Amino acid sequence: MSELDLLLAREAIRIALARLARGEDRRDAGLIASAFWPDAVIDFGVFRGTFAEYLAWVVPGSDAITNTQHVLGQSHIDLQGHAARSETQVISYHRVDFGGGDEHDTCMGGRYLDHFERRSGEWRIAARTMVYDWSQDWGKAADWSQGLMGMPFSTPHYSGRAHGDRSETFFREMA
Repeated sequence: MSELDLLLAREAIRIALARLARGEDRRDAGLIASAFWPDAVIDFGVFRGTFAEYLAWVVPGSDAITNTQHVLGQSHIDLQGHAARSETQVISYHRVDFGGGDEHDTCMGGRYLDHFERRSGEWRIAARTMVYDWSQDWGKAADWSQGLMGMPFSTPHYSGRAHGDRSETFFREMA
């Protein structure tokens, strides 16, 4: 592969990773599916299965997890022709409702170990394994109905949710 081809392949892989993280945070089946091959296998330790089983598990997601945020760090990408292996650092935040209005902010850090394949010119994940490095319960979640640090929000769209927050319409406004 030429240097340009290597750069383009790595960028296509990074774009797929970012699209997947956004899809998982928004529970958007189309975005998630665009990053995986249909015959992919996924192993998160707490879930292991086919891509179809994963999609059914992650979308719509647990009602107890009201929102998530996946922050991707550096990716080490090793290209081998039409295949690649990548390790991507991730910190994932989850707001979990333990019942009775007791929401907690939790966070974990780890690494995605992905096997990518290029088929018909497109890079997607063929297999993913999650490696966990740490996890922490940050305690009772902030009450966003009260605003931020004692200052009320001017409109309700500032606090994030998996569904119904400002990011759902943001990109459509350009059309």
